[in-house]
Amino acid sequence: MGHQHHHHSHGQHHDSTKNIGWAFFLNLAFTIFEFIGGFYTNSIAILSDAVHDLGDTIAIGAGYFFEKYSNKKENTTYTYGYRRYSTLSAIINIIVLTSGSILIIVNTIPRLIQPEEVHSEGMLLMAFIGVAVNGMAVFKLFGNKNSANQRVMMLHLMEDTMGWVAVLIGALVMNFYDLPIIDPLLSLGIASFILYNAIKNLIGILPIFLQAAPHNINQEEIIDDLKKISNVEDAHDLHLWSLDGEFNIMSLHLVVENSTDMCRCAEIKKEVREIIKKDKIKHITIEIERLEEECLEG
Repeated sequence: MGHQHHHHSHGQHHDSTKNIGWAFFLNLAFTIFEFIGGFYTNSIAILSDAVHDLGDTIAIGAGYFFEKYSNKKENTTYTYGYRRYSTLSAIINIIVLTSGSILIIVNTIPRLIQPEEVHSEGMLLMAFIGVAVNGMAVFKLFGNKNSANQRVMMLHLMEDTMGWVAVLIGALVMNFYDLPIIDPLLSLGIASFILYNAIKNLIGILPIFLQAAPHNINQEEIIDDLKKISNVEDAHDLHLWSLDGEFNIMSLHLVVENSTDMCRCAEIKKEVREIIKKDKIKHITIEIERLEEECLEG
């Protein structure tokens, strides 16, 4: 069967890559600025946001790389292409975020017991810049709705923007009232939010990494539908896995009547592909057996 290729989106793909690169370098520069500002203002809330932005910078950097190489063809070494690297990058990102948030929480606890004075004016300035920088990055990525990478990254940056809005409100309160405990409370909230999302993402990524069958595909329903195809007696040895949570792969054995000729077998394969379309299975391997044959698989 022929493969469909889409060449009309090269200009969009170039813009997409350029926008992600722009957002990456902006986020990286601001993350460094955040760490410096956090130490200068003595604000652990800003340091918490810096850890969050560091994780997002890594995610955007990985997205930038995969956006550039998303059309790279498979080869004899990577026979399914390079999609699975995104799973590895997601796990690395989760490790960075989890480690950073735990470190922040551990350092926040003493500040809850004995709050320290923070430079509220500097914290206020940082918060204004944080909202502006993350808002600019969101706006830059908002244009191209065809890119899944950009949609995910835009959500990351929107979360960052909301985090800075919280810091801004806290800084405003501390600027008018002597309530230094607000800083560690904000830090604890931000770090806990990061840790919660990191663990949630890990729970989602692990089944993909361990090649578990996608949870949203009903295998029994697929087998029942396949058995309804004319001349098909049975379907077995079905295997399902996903490269990255979107690119799903399936292999199976179909048992057909002994009288089924090669032309009919080709038609059956087409019917199978039509049946699995709804499950977004992008690659399928079908082995045809006749009733009189003994399946060689264990």
